[in-house]
Amino acid sequence: MSLSRKRRKELDHLRSSAEELWEQQQAVLNHANDVAREASRQLSHLTREEVAPRVRDSYAQYVRPGVDQARELARGTGATIERTVVPALGSAIGTVLSVGDVARDARVRAAFNRAIPQKTVVPEKKSSGIGGTIALAAAVLVAAGVAYAVWQTFRADDELWVADDESPLDGTRP
Repeated sequence: MSLSRKRRKELDHLRSSAEELWEQQQAVLNHANDVAREASRQLSHLTREEVAPRVRDSYAQYVRPGVDQARELARGTGATIERTVVPALGSAIGTVLSVGDVARDARVRAAFNRAIPQKTVVPEKKSSGIGGTIALAAAVLVAAGVAYAVWQTFRADDELWVADDESPLDGTRP
């Protein structure tokens, strides 16, 4: 295909304009990459110098006191339960077991049978009613609460707390 001299000249001019445009676009893209890189660096500095200290201070001022207070409350509750509830519960269980042992003793049964006349009519046992059911449910809930408090007190929670000298936000390592 033969092109006229004028068309060839126009195509050469168009080709050189396209190459010039391509070079300009490459320069703009390189400059945009440089600006984005500098913005990222400045954002990193801003985060390290402004945001991380504010987050640390807010944590120390608002969150840590609540956590410490909850921890002390749990420890105090555990100590109170250990001092009061556990011994009383152990004493009650021991008393029930000793009464059961005495009731199973053959000599006690024989003495009891001698003391009660054989023709005594035993009245029918009444059902405990709603009050007994509510009392039993409350006793079960209290026992579950005590068991949960004891479990919370004695479980190992050494790995739940972050040491004070570690700072994951500022990027430095101790």
